[in-house]
Amino acid sequence: MKKIGIIGAGNMGGAIAQALCEQQTWSVTLFDTDKSKLDALGKKLGCSVASSLDELLLSEELLLLSVKPQVLPSLYATLRQRGASEKQWISIAAGVSLETLAKQLGTNEIVRFMPNLAAQVKQSVTAVAAHEKSSKHLLETALIIARGFGTAFPLPEEQIAAFTGISGSAIAYVFQFFHALAMGGVSEGLPYPLALAIARDTCLSAASLQKGTDENPVKLATMVCSAGGTTIEGMKALAEGAFDATVMEAVHAAAERFRDLEEESKHQGL
Repeated sequence: MKKIGIIGAGNMGGAIAQALCEQQTWSVTLFDTDKSKLDALGKKLGCSVASSLDELLLSEELLLLSVKPQVLPSLYATLRQRGASEKQWISIAAGVSLETLAKQLGTNEIVRFMPNLAAQVKQSVTAVAAHEKSSKHLLETALIIARGFGTAFPLPEEQIAAFTGISGSAIAYVFQFFHALAMGGVSEGLPYPLALAIARDTCLSAASLQKGTDENPVKLATMVCSAGGTTIEGMKALAEGAFDATVMEAVHAAAERFRDLEEESKHQGL
């Protein structure tokens, strides 16, 4: 049985832990400074919990860093003192580069994950980027883990900012689109819960159709538009509202902020 220690039992760490525990091929040990949350999650999943960070680091060779990026600098010194350089690491900390992690942990055996919130239902879309000097085995293991809670896209690190703009952050844009569609339904006389359910399932059906046919989405959109019909009027309204440009700018803004965070993280925990 493969072993992994998870540092941080929040939403994302908990979701990944649950996916691994359900596979029954992993022995998972959790640690979190919030003991009540840690004990509750350990009991729920039936996995081991470490009473201290020292205990976790002594017992595990593969570790998942699932703490907020702003927490990491306070951990670096402790991790180095406890043999971080002899471990293998997977980090989900947004905006903390492989270069920074390697410098702070004293090893190149590092992979970055950029998952999204749907890890909670095993539907995350996760970018996986490995340090250029890490072992092939670590990358393979990381991909297995990521695919356990959704789909995984191995990418060079320089593309993670773009990935964040169209996935990690963009899942929020999709939720906002659900809401906007539903509110449009409300304005036309539908109750919000019903309108939201219809909007959600329509988005799911569109995604399934595109994935199933692999057609260009523009082609699929034109197939729905009849001359002088209802859909083309809606498409015209989207164009007049600069829908495409607004979405593209949202992707760019998220990607730029991601790059800024990476630059800021280089100067933390020194």
